[in-house]
Amino acid sequence: MNKNLHFHKSATRNLTLGLWVVLFLMLTACGTDSGHFRIDGRFRHLNQGEFYVYSPDGIIDGLDTIKIQDGRFTYETLCSRKGTLVLLFPNFSEQPVFAEPGKTVDVKADASHLKELKAEGTKENKLMNSFREQVASVSPPELKKYAEQFVRDHPESLPSVYITNRYFLQDERPDYKKAKTLVALMQQHQEKNPFLTKVASSANLRTATIEGAQLPMVKATDINGKAIDMAALKKAKVGVVVLCANWNDNSMALNRQLSRLYKKAGGEMKVLTVCVDPEPTEMRRRIERDSLQWTVACDGKMFSSPLVRQLGLNNIPDNILLQNGRVVAHGMANPDLLKKIEDLLQ
Repeated sequence: MNKNLHFHKSATRNLTLGLWVVLFLMLTACGTDSGHFRIDGRFRHLNQGEFYVYSPDGIIDGLDTIKIQDGRFTYETLCSRKGTLVLLFPNFSEQPVFAEPGKTVDVKADASHLKELKAEGTKENKLMNSFREQVASVSPPELKKYAEQFVRDHPESLPSVYITNRYFLQDERPDYKKAKTLVALMQQHQEKNPFLTKVASSANLRTATIEGAQLPMVKATDINGKAIDMAALKKAKVGVVVLCANWNDNSMALNRQLSRLYKKAGGEMKVLTVCVDPEPTEMRRRIERDSLQWTVACDGKMFSSPLVRQLGLNNIPDNILLQNGRVVAHGMANPDLLKKIEDLLQ
């Protein structure tokens, strides 16, 4: 009798253990495997909607759309290495999330305070959270000080690359000298980071469009897929390259103001507008609405566009002014640019 009781107890233990093993395997199967990365998100004050995600270092190609239902979303993608994903919201503000194979990151944010977004689940995202908290209420000059110190403290981290690009290259007042210094520091720790390679390239290419330099000859297509004639831009008495986005009124106003000068120039002026919208639909409407008669490019790759990077364009708005193919100025304020164009056309 005791032997039978012992047998039943042992069988019960084995059955219980087996059930736990099956349950564990089921839960594991529902999680993220080693070849994927997942974001589980929750937004307060936003029940339904959508936003975009892109990667500056090739974790994904192009843009993906993420839909929000009942304030929540899930996004999963193939992921074979660590990298950066950028969440691009309807107001065109953005926040980075750092991907890692086999990991799931929980994102929480208030739709009215997206800069306070938190992403939890990996060391890299924890670092970015700490930076967001540090700069939540500081002034722009102080922000750059915090950004520089963060990069110096964490040169091995993915957030440092994003922060250098965002605050020293894509800023309204970029600091290329500082960017190069920080890039050199990070390259000692991240030799194979493709995003860092792009950031280094952007910092270096900007020096190719300093005053007196020849505009780089690049190959690209316009919004209709036709090859852009860079030679014509360089041969013109006055050439202008404009970086714009439909969400930035200042840059779109410049296109309209240039249209008046373009018509007045009688062929002596060439313009190339490069739009960094995530897709070209709205830019096509702008071309028709504002009667833009020159070449417009919009490949949907935003700041990762080869054309944007090769021309050393980094912030919205941005511009390059040419006279007979040589750079006269880069990054002028709209009134100064228009005045300078009028002077050169005389």
